Amino acid sequence: MSSTNNSTRATPSPLTTNGIPPKSTTGIIPTNNVTTKAGVTVRARIDPTLTVEDVVRQLCLHLKVAEPYTNLALRDRDTEELITSENLRKKIKNKVHLKLVNSSAIEAAGIIEKLGRRDEKSLRMSLFFLQKFIKEEKFAQEFLDRDGLRELVDVIETAHGNTLAYALTAMQNLMDLDYGWSTLDDSFIFKVVQILSSPNSLINVCRPATVILKKLVEADPANVVGPIIASSSRTPPVAPPGSVYRYGFQSVYEQMRRQKGSLETVVSRLGSPDTAMAQQSMMLINSLLSHVNDTYWDEFIADLERLNVRKAAIRLMSSHVDDLTSCVLDFQANIVRVTYKKKITVVEPEVELAHLSALHYIWECSGVQEELDPEGQPLKWRKLGFDSENIMEEFQDAGVLGLDCLVNFVQDDPDFFSKVILEQLSRPQERRCPVAKASNEIVELLSQHWTIFAPAYSTSTFQPFLLNFPKVHCLALHFFLRMWNESASAADDFSRISALTRSQIKVALQQESARPWHEVEHDFLECEYRAVRDRQMQELEAGDDLLSKVPVRNLKEKLMRESAEFVRQQRIHCLLQGAWFLNGVPTQHTGSARRPNGQWRFMRLDTGLKYLHYVDSPAKFDVRNGTEDLPDRIETAAISQITTGTCAPLPNLARDHPDLPTSLLPSPLSFSLLSGGGESLADQIATDQSRWADWTDGLNMLRRDSGHVTSAETAGYIKALTEIGLKIKLLDLSGEKVDIPSGLVAGPPPTNTDFFFSDLL
Repeated sequence: MSSTNNSTRATPSPLTTNGIPPKSTTGIIPTNNVTTKAGVTVRARIDPTLTVEDVVRQLCLHLKVAEPYTNLALRDRDTEELITSENLRKKIKNKVHLKLVNSSAIEAAGIIEKLGRRDEKSLRMSLFFLQKFIKEEKFAQEFLDRDGLRELVDVIETAHGNTLAYALTAMQNLMDLDYGWSTLDDSFIFKVVQILSSPNSLINVCRPATVILKKLVEADPANVVGPIIASSSRTPPVAPPGSVYRYGFQSVYEQMRRQKGSLETVVSRLGSPDTAMAQQSMMLINSLLSHVNDTYWDEFIADLERLNVRKAAIRLMSSHVDDLTSCVLDFQANIVRVTYKKKITVVEPEVELAHLSALHYIWECSGVQEELDPEGQPLKWRKLGFDSENIMEEFQDAGVLGLDCLVNFVQDDPDFFSKVILEQLSRPQERRCPVAKASNEIVELLSQHWTIFAPAYSTSTFQPFLLNFPKVHCLALHFFLRMWNESASAADDFSRISALTRSQIKVALQQESARPWHEVEHDFLECEYRAVRDRQMQELEAGDDLLSKVPVRNLKEKLMRESAEFVRQQRIHCLLQGAWFLNGVPTQHTGSARRPNGQWRFMRLDTGLKYLHYVDSPAKFDVRNGTEDLPDRIETAAISQITTGTCAPLPNLARDHPDLPTSLLPSPLSFSLLSGGGESLADQIATDQSRWADWTDGLNMLRRDSGHVTSAETAGYIKALTEIGLKIKLLDLSGEKVDIPSGLVAGPPPTNTDFFFSDLL
C-alpha cells in the first residue's frame, strides 16, 4: 500500500456519510474500498507486491485497530472469498470491495467450539459457514489442526434434517482435499450408508452422502498420487501412512452389504425427479464399477443385474437431460468393460459353483438324456450343439459372457429351448443346427459390432441396445435358427448363416440412439430369408470378404486400441498448449458459478496434468509459455464431470459478436466443468468445433473414472486412423501375395521341453 510519506504504504480515508469519498489531498488514487469489522468503510491504495499478511498489518496500523493483526484476514465483500497472496493482485486490479474479518484460525476455533455445544440454532449457523469456509485450504488446515474433523463426525452421528445436510456438505467439501481425513473409519462409512439408505432422509441430505461414498470409493490405494509402498504382484498397492488413499471399493461395499437395501436405494434414485440426485447416484455406481475388485466382482455385478440398473440407465438416456449425458456415457463405458471381462473370463465348472449351476440348468431344461456314442464316449453337450464334451474349450472365446447369454436364452422360453433341441436331434446328423455353438457365435458377432474388444473407450452416442446385450443376443439367436430352417441348411453352412446374421445385426442395430426397440424386434423376428440374402449379396459386391476373416478382425482390434491411445495423447497435448475460450453463462442450474472477470479466458494444463491454469481478460493477448501469466487454477482431480451444450455467451458479447445468439440459448460449442457436488468450476464456449472436440474429449480422457469421448469428430479420428492403418497392413500383405487364412489351427504340442522362445519376430 502507498501513501504520501515513505515510512508507510497506506493512507486509508473514510467515506463521508452520504457514501461519497472526500477529495484526496495527497494525489494518490486509492485502489480498493475496505470495510472494517466495525462497519467503517475506507479507501486505500494497496501495493500488489505485498503479502496479504503485510496488507492486513498496515491496515490495522493506520486504522488503529486494537485487535492483533494476526487475528484478522481479508475477504471479498461480495463473494466471501478469502484473499490470499495468490489472488491479491487480481482483486486489486478488479477494484474489489474488501472487508476485514476474523482470520482462518479464529474462525476455525470459533466454529469448532460451537460444534461442541450442540445448540441447534448456533450449530446450524456454524455448519452453514463451515461448508463454505472448509473449501479454503488455509481454513481447512486450521480446522484439522484443532481436531475439527472429530467434532464434525460427531455431529453427523447425531444430527438430522438441514443440520445434517450442512454437516455432510462440509464433509464433502473437506474431502476435496487429498489430506486430512484419513482417520475416517468403518463406523463413519456405515453411518453415511445408513443415512443414504433411510427413506426419511431429505434429498439435500442424500446428495452429499452419495458424493462422500463416491469419494471414499475413489480413494483407492491404486489412485494415490506419488510414490506408493512396494508390494508383490499378488497383493494390492499400499498407500503411505497418513494418506487418504486407504479406502476404495471394498471399504464402502462391505458397509453397504451390512445395511440391507442400500444398493437398491442408490439404484432407485436413478429415477429421482431431482436431476442432481439422479446424476450423483449414477456417478456413485460408476465409481463402484470402476473400482470393484476381484473379491467382490461376481457378487457386485450380480447385484446390479438383479436390480436391473441397465434398464434405469436406458430410461435416463431417453430423458434428454443434458446434465445426465456424461455420467450415462460413463456407465455405458463401464458396461463395455464389464462385458469384456465376462468375455475373457474362463468357464470353469469344476472350480466355480455358479458355472456348474448354470450348466446344470441348461441341461435340465433341454429335456434330453446323456448317452454313450458308438465309440463308448459320453454324449451329452454335443447333443445341445457343442463340438465336443470339453466345456472349457467350447466357451474359450465367448467366456462367461457366452454362458450367461445361453442361460438367458433358455430362461426366456424354456419350452421353446427344449423343443428346438429335440427337433434338431430328430434330424440327420448333418442337418442339425448346433444351437449352443450358434449362441456363442452370436456373442462373438455382437462383440465385434460393439467393439467389446476395446474396453477402454466407448462412442460419443448412447447405445441403449448395448445395455440390452442379452436381449439382443436372444433375438439374434432366434434369427439364426430361423434362417437355418428356412434355408434348409446343413452343417457345412454354419459360416454362411453366421455371415447372414452379421449382416442382419448391422442393419437391425443401425442408428441405435434413435431407433425404437420394436423395430429391432421386427428386423430379427419377421424379416424373410430371401430379402436378407439379397441384401447380403449386394453388400458382398460392394465390400470385401477379407475384412471378415478372424486374423484381420484381430488386427483391426489391435489397431483401434493403438489409434485411441494416439488420439488421447494428441488431445492432452492440446490441453498442454492452452487455448482461448469465451466465458459463458449457464442456461440451467449447475451449482454456484462465479461470474468471470472478462469476456475471454485462456486455459492451459500444467505438465504434471494436475491443474488447469487460467486467466480472465476483456481481450485476447499473447500468453507466455508456462503458467506465469495464469494466476488462477482448477485442480483436475476436482473435475467430476464435463457436460456439453450447457451455457450461452455473456449478454454483452452480442454487441461485439453479432454471429452469436442474443438469447440465453446454449451454444453447441459450450461445455462446463463440474465438481462432485455439482458446482460449476468453469463455463466455456469454444471458438470452433475442432477446439471444442480437443478440449471436451481431452478433459474426459484425463479423468481416472472415464474413457468415453464426447464428439463425433474424435470418434471419427479413431475410426479413420484404424482404417488407414488396416489398409496399410493389408497392402503389405497383398503386395507379398500372402494368403490370409480364415482361422489358425494349433499344431501338436512339443514332445519335450528342450526349447526356448526367441525374442525376435
